[in-house]
Amino acid sequence: MSYHGPAGVEGTAVRVHLSGRWEPVDGRFHWGGRIEPEPRVAHLLRSGRRDVEVRIADRVRAARLAEIDPWGGVRVTGVGDPPWPPAAESPAAPDLTEE
Repeated sequence: MSYHGPAGVEGTAVRVHLSGRWEPVDGRFHWGGRIEPEPRVAHLLRSGRRDVEVRIADRVRAARLAEIDPWGGVRVTGVGDPPWPPAAESPAAPDLTEE
């Protein structure tokens, strides 16, 4: 389960690369990834702000900024329902067997 595309972080338009997994130890869904370089988001982290909201379409979720990577992107993490919409059921794979 993953999402790559446009999002909003505290009113700033960004592009994100997120994925998630069910963690059996605590029984919760953990998601996170990278926000592509955006000076306003990096400034939030450098000024001490860690708790933010991530918005994708009409879904808003609490998240935490973790660190700035060497390329200027910001790592983000969250727990619970992810901010990206659930994927529509993908169509069945075509039958590639020869007749």
